[in-house]
Amino acid sequence: MMESKITPSPAAGKPASGKPTLEQWRMLQAVIDCGGYAPAAERLNKSQSTLSYALQRLQDQLGLTILTVKGRRAVLTEAGEAVLRHARSLINDADNLESLAHSLSLGWEAELMIVIDVICPTPLLLRTLREFEQQHPSIRLELVETALSGTEDAIVRQQADLVLTSFKPTGFLGEKFGTTEMIAVAHKLHPLSQKPLPLDERDLKSYRQIVVRDSGIYRRLDVGWLGAEQRWTVNHFNNSIELLLEGFGFAWVPKDKIAPHLRSGELKPLTLQQGGTREVPLLLVFPKRQRTGPAAKQFAKLLQAQAVSCQNLKAQ
Repeated sequence: MMESKITPSPAAGKPASGKPTLEQWRMLQAVIDCGGYAPAAERLNKSQSTLSYALQRLQDQLGLTILTVKGRRAVLTEAGEAVLRHARSLINDADNLESLAHSLSLGWEAELMIVIDVICPTPLLLRTLREFEQQHPSIRLELVETALSGTEDAIVRQQADLVLTSFKPTGFLGEKFGTTEMIAVAHKLHPLSQKPLPLDERDLKSYRQIVVRDSGIYRRLDVGWLGAEQRWTVNHFNNSIELLLEGFGFAWVPKDKIAPHLRSGELKPLTLQQGGTREVPLLLVFPKRQRTGPAAKQFAKLLQAQAVSCQNLKAQ
């Protein structure tokens, strides 16, 4: 594959006047993280020409060639890798400072972003939202559903104030607030529901498995997929349940999301030699760590109280 460099200015090797701005470093980071100018421009809501000019200017100011183009991807030179490492630290420090100043000026956050893994029990979340809304009606909430490594992305990138997840990245602490039960199910008329029990992995691999898509950007997980000969991937458990009800395959789904269909007998739990049910721990993670505001902490406190209440009701 031919490699072409972003052509340095005639003054390459001799820094141009002016100092790089934080905005230029953000643009460089976005181009590398997104894999090119077009997706970076979309993320930053800027034109590609604006990014190209800003990064060419950055190279002129540094007197270094920090980017090359391989195929359609912008990649860092060795010098570029070195400066971006320091730039990431600079950007993070600036973000932390801005966020801290904003929180201090308001006392309580004006808005919370809460990222929720799709396996989290909906009734528990709704009860918590109702109580929080009654206590703090003026606080805006942004609720974002993710799956698998998409939830980890939100933690690592410190996008959210609070994350409800079953995956905790290395370097972050999590507080357990409950569990959710994942069960293998199929329609009552599906061939797997008619087979002699218990079933083993070979029985399952012969039929279509319905899997929820990983919403992550930087890595993909296939948690729960058995390598079945046929696989349909959907964006949400609601889609998975609709396909199950039509008899298109089998899947592991959170028990609370299909409770009415289990009671009616329309969906049947599959009796497996092992792994038919899975208890998945649910964790509260504060991606912003010590910068976490009082509103996020209060939401977490209410969620934990509701989880304890739910456990006590189940035990009765």
